[in-house]
Amino acid sequence: MKKRIAVITFALLLVLLTIQGCTTKDVTTPTAEPAATAEPTAATEPTATAAPTATAAPTATNAELVLTLDELAKYDGKNGNPAYIAVDGVIYDVTNVPQWKGGEHHGFTAGNDLTVQIKTISPHGVAKLIGVPIVGKLAN
Repeated sequence: MKKRIAVITFALLLVLLTIQGCTTKDVTTPTAEPAATAEPTAATEPTATAAPTATAAPTATNAELVLTLDELAKYDGKNGNPAYIAVDGVIYDVTNVPQWKGGEHHGFTAGNDLTVQIKTISPHGVAKLIGVPIVGKLAN
């Protein structure tokens, strides 16, 4: 039974990665867009075409936004705002992740640096962040 679940999970992951690969552009292509502001508005929301593929390493080279912790707090998934979380200095867009509906997931809230929580409390660690769009980095 466990093997069957693993095979089904793997097949679903492949389908999702294929779909994502078909809907995203090469993230190494520089854009001519102006630097984004910290306000979560429609003009600054990253588009689906800005999302990296699941194989991209989470680095600043494929990120667009640079946010402080105070600026990140605005992206809490509430009142129409996107839901962003930071882990290891990388900002992930969890807005469309069903488990993060409303900006909350098992007691964790979007708009925060969750590095410690994801790495020490979460049973799955950073594994569930594979394929989640990277939208920026946390300012030092």
